[in-house]
Amino acid sequence: MVTYLPISSPFIRFAGRYVDEALGVAAGYNFFIFEAALVPFEIVAVSMIIKYWTDAIPVAAMNVVVIVLYGVLNLFAVKWYGEAEFWLSLGKVLLSTGLILYTFIVMLGGNPLGDRFGFRYWNEPGAFNGYYKTGDTGKFLGVLAAVITASFTIAGPDYVSMAAGETVNPRKVLPKAFNGVFYRLTAFFVLGVLSVGILVPYNDKTMADAFDNGKPGAAASPYVISMDRLKIPILPDIVNAVILTASFSAGNSYMYCASRSLYGLAIEGKAPRFLTKCTNNGVPIYCVGIVLVIGLLSFLQVSNSAAVVLDWFVNLVTASQLINFSVVTFTFIRFKKALDAQGIPRETLPYRSWFQPYIAYFACACTTVMAFVGGYTVFLPGNWSIATFFFSYTMIGVFPVIYFGWKFFHKTKLLKPEEVDLVTGVAEIEDYTRDFVVIPPKNIVYKWFQIIFE
Repeated sequence: MVTYLPISSPFIRFAGRYVDEALGVAAGYNFFIFEAALVPFEIVAVSMIIKYWTDAIPVAAMNVVVIVLYGVLNLFAVKWYGEAEFWLSLGKVLLSTGLILYTFIVMLGGNPLGDRFGFRYWNEPGAFNGYYKTGDTGKFLGVLAAVITASFTIAGPDYVSMAAGETVNPRKVLPKAFNGVFYRLTAFFVLGVLSVGILVPYNDKTMADAFDNGKPGAAASPYVISMDRLKIPILPDIVNAVILTASFSAGNSYMYCASRSLYGLAIEGKAPRFLTKCTNNGVPIYCVGIVLVIGLLSFLQVSNSAAVVLDWFVNLVTASQLINFSVVTFTFIRFKKALDAQGIPRETLPYRSWFQPYIAYFACACTTVMAFVGGYTVFLPGNWSIATFFFSYTMIGVFPVIYFGWKFFHKTKLLKPEEVDLVTGVAEIEDYTRDFVVIPPKNIVYKWFQIIFE
């Protein structure tokens, strides 16, 4: 869809254009909440990582410092945002690659203990841990828990689409960008999970204390835990420092994206008008302020363990993100129906994914089901928690309220396939693509960057 009509915030605007204006509004607010909730999540993560070095700094003090820094960076230093994020993102890629190489080296005996442990932990204690139950049921619940956690990490391609309206030669660049993000994320996630399973047994006490009890230790990083187990000096501090930087950077990115998402809603008249007020530098000051206020939710860890609070935000973000993907897939289904109804052959699209629309139906069903399944543990005997239930299912309740509320007050309707606007803006992008002149790389450095990132 986005290669057919490259516009900014496409999956939000397409939902309104191809399905129903009310769906676009609900998707917009859902995306804003999703982004905004990640700000306190990263603040909690930062304080949890710092505990690796010291437990002397009060949690509240760390939260205040991070929130103030986010405010300063987003209000006064926003012009350096893009440059800083580029280099920080490059650092994350190097860190991920380095940790995968580290795993390969130490598992073959390249460690101070000379321990050639290989895949030992896949046998002792085993690759699968029972979750809440024993036997096959416990293993199934363990796999389900892993899938739910994976649902939290699947963001990536949707972020690429957000900048479609500002991308140079989007019909050529975006397909490469989407494929690149998909394959790289898949490679890093699969190899990363494989590495974690190789390095640390699931019953490691330090990891259990960090995740389950919120105790300070190796900042809940399996890589750092493995380095401590293997008596590797200095490297744990370096890795933790890079992870700390990455976490802080991620929070700043979410701060930026959330404030701009809310600003976009206000510009389109779908949020209070006062939110359109900007500083002389173009920063939507009230939108930034609202996201900073949401960041105060990080203070929940003052009276609860950091691990518990992280779980709450993971539940909230996971549900919101799955709703987001459900909207994307449903919008594509309606887009495909509109193409068929208006006699536009799919072969004329600049990019076509495989097995559509069947994959879209499958993805829509899976993401919708997973949104409801995500907080299932709260219903297990002895696990009821109002806070966990609230964070797991709030967005599932809020989303339809926004949708039907907007639909009722603004009298919007579900568009029929033949009523969908598939024309506006397309001629302009076709003219742009036809007349676009490719500028060759300035030097060998630019050429290599082009090869790597395309």
